[in-house]
Amino acid sequence: MLNHLLTDASSDGVLTIQLHRPESLNALNTALLSELADTLDHAASDTLIGAVVITGDSRAFAAGADIREMADLDMVGVMNDPRPLHWARISAFPKPIVAAVNGFALGGGCELVMHADIVIASRDARFGQPEIKLGIIPGAGGTQRLIRAVGKSLASQMVLTGEPISAQRAYDAGLVSELTEPELTLERAHQVAASIAAQAPQAVRQAKDVLLRSQETHLAAGLAYERKAFTLLAATEDRNEGIQAFIEKRRPRYRGR
Repeated sequence: MLNHLLTDASSDGVLTIQLHRPESLNALNTALLSELADTLDHAASDTLIGAVVITGDSRAFAAGADIREMADLDMVGVMNDPRPLHWARISAFPKPIVAAVNGFALGGGCELVMHADIVIASRDARFGQPEIKLGIIPGAGGTQRLIRAVGKSLASQMVLTGEPISAQRAYDAGLVSELTEPELTLERAHQVAASIAAQAPQAVRQAKDVLLRSQETHLAAGLAYERKAFTLLAATEDRNEGIQAFIEKRRPRYRGR
């Protein structure tokens, strides 16, 4: 039973996960992260799910980590904190994630956004890493992913001042792929996820993997990995079906093989 998430699996292959701690602006406590990691683990093996949308509510995607929970941790508690394991499981999810962001995405909320492959944000969204104001720094990949997403100067300003940026600036910097009106954010994110879920499953997984590796390696190695993935897909039934469907001018019927 989920206590901090609401989920909905639609017939078009999209699983929508809503963070649901409205009393705390969806602050990411240990229980919520554990439920999210468990839910994604199940979705990874569900052949009916091709993509995932993660969202919050109209006020906040997630306003950060649960500060009250953090206050109870001393150094020993931090060293034994299970949250890094939950974050690692979220990072390892092999299918595409689309984040639908309304309101605040701060601290851990901004870090969760950066775990997504595609970010659709409302024009009133705000993104930030305010940990410095608590005497700490981002601890779930915020510094490393943010600098890759928006560049050194803006990432440094966000982390070192703790001040958030607007959705427009996040879009201009490359953190967000598309801006919407607030009431349309989730709908648009679902449309994008459904388009992904309609593609050949193996090709989608390989594409996500290759795209992520581009952030971790140099160009020559990335090109070699891309070529290997391209060659592996050449042996799939779905590749043949996709080409044949194009020739016959019909929609392909992918089977994940």
